Amino acid sequence: MAHPPFRVILADAVSRALSYEQLVPQLEDAFRAFSARDGSVQQPRRSVLPLEEHGGVLCILGAGKQAESHYYALMSVHKFNEVRLWSRTRESCECLVSRLPPGIQICPDAESAVCGADVVVTVTMAMEPILKGCWIKPGAHINVVGACRPNWREVDDDAMRGCTLYVDDAEAARNESGDVMLSGAKIFAELGEVISGRKPSLKDHTTIFKSLGLAFQDAVAAKIVYDNLKDN
Repeated sequence: MAHPPFRVILADAVSRALSYEQLVPQLEDAFRAFSARDGSVQQPRRSVLPLEEHGGVLCILGAGKQAESHYYALMSVHKFNEVRLWSRTRESCECLVSRLPPGIQICPDAESAVCGADVVVTVTMAMEPILKGCWIKPGAHINVVGACRPNWREVDDDAMRGCTLYVDDAEAARNESGDVMLSGAKIFAELGEVISGRKPSLKDHTTIFKSLGLAFQDAVAAKIVYDNLKDN
């Protein structure tokens, strides 16, 4: 059977057609179609952040493209009073900071970046833990984005076992996430269960969301981009 022709969309064409500010609300609309109840699906990070609209400290560990996208994603739904950044090399931090709004603090080590932070994002290529549970502020929320292989870690056992753990897909987390598999941490809920109201977000707990990504999210985002390109 012949395969349908592939379409190649260049990055600069995407950026002209769809800015990040446009993508967030459009993704919310797209995710809403997967909900059994009107309006119950929201941008996932809004369901788990233990914060109100303003205030608090954001810490990002890592200084690559994912760090940049998570900065804008989180700042689009919450106005933090302070943003801290750490990476293995100061040069990578300085490169990222040069592309972001002023006022971001580059920290000399991961511990000083994490201590006292309300939201921590790990977006690194680490194979061994770079975030320790003893650094985490009680009631904080951690987005664990890197370490997407069974033998890779970003977060130590104390953090994984001591926090309430959310994942995007439980089966994938138990088979693909080194942070989950090697720590033996128990999964409290999938993100979809929180969004649909079947499980609570427990914003008063110290929480971790271990992200591996879901194929339908890529498909939805791709369709949004394609539809915008087609209409322009």
